[in-house]
Amino acid sequence: MVSDQDQLPSYVLTLACQDRPGLVFAVSSWLMDMGGNILDSQQFDDRMGHQFFMRVHFEVGGVDLDQMRSSFEQVAAVYGMDWQMFSAVAPYRTLVLVSKFGHCLNDLLFRQSTSSLNIVIPAVVSNHRDFERLAATYDVPYYHVPVTPDTKDQAEARLLELVDELDIDLVVLARYMQVLSDETCKKLEGKVINIHHSFLPSFKGAKPYHQAHERGVKLIGATAHYVTADLDEGPIIEQDVTRVNHRMTPPEMVQAGRDVEAQVLSRAVRWHTEQRLLLDGSRVVVFP
Repeated sequence: MVSDQDQLPSYVLTLACQDRPGLVFAVSSWLMDMGGNILDSQQFDDRMGHQFFMRVHFEVGGVDLDQMRSSFEQVAAVYGMDWQMFSAVAPYRTLVLVSKFGHCLNDLLFRQSTSSLNIVIPAVVSNHRDFERLAATYDVPYYHVPVTPDTKDQAEARLLELVDELDIDLVVLARYMQVLSDETCKKLEGKVINIHHSFLPSFKGAKPYHQAHERGVKLIGATAHYVTADLDEGPIIEQDVTRVNHRMTPPEMVQAGRDVEAQVLSRAVRWHTEQRLLLDGSRVVVFP
């Protein structure tokens, strides 16, 4: 039996490149030369875009991450790979932004506290003070950064400062009801995940669940996506729905929607922090 102390360090390699013969062989040969052992390997050929995507979870001893990255650069250069390599166990430093709906924040804080997500939350940022006490119960610092039309630029500058100061890997908009500027979206490209209800674009504005109730909808759901300058139209990571019926009141529909939102967001965060997501243009390749 192998004890925890005897387990080798494990890593995840992800890559994307133009599809061509020999890619899997090149990666597996490199791993063999490094003395690595493949724990899991997944790949996808985008036949329409002629792109190849791969995720490899492997273990190896006697060599550190920087050495492996330096060694793999030679392989990547030959095949024109866009690649990343990370420790499989190092937690993602995750900054959570919230406004006046705290269900997703509460879910993420709880999952962090129970180690069910591979994240550490160094801080919560909000344009309101509603959830300051909630963050305090988890000993997480809370930054109140008000946002008005006159202070929006300063608020985003403070947000970017915190990303740098806290060495943030991922930003999660956990029902943060402010639109990030195009400039901020560009600076944080591929590092910001948002969650919203699935009624868009049908029911916009205030009280979308009440609007849905009036129209007699039978399914409500949520969408998690990467944030881009196109409002609520970034590459979709995960979606889910739940059934509702005529007996449910608007508040009951709101609660059902919040449950779905929390679940969808947690899955999106999990997959991102396990390096299971690769961007394919306007789509996301998900290796579950």
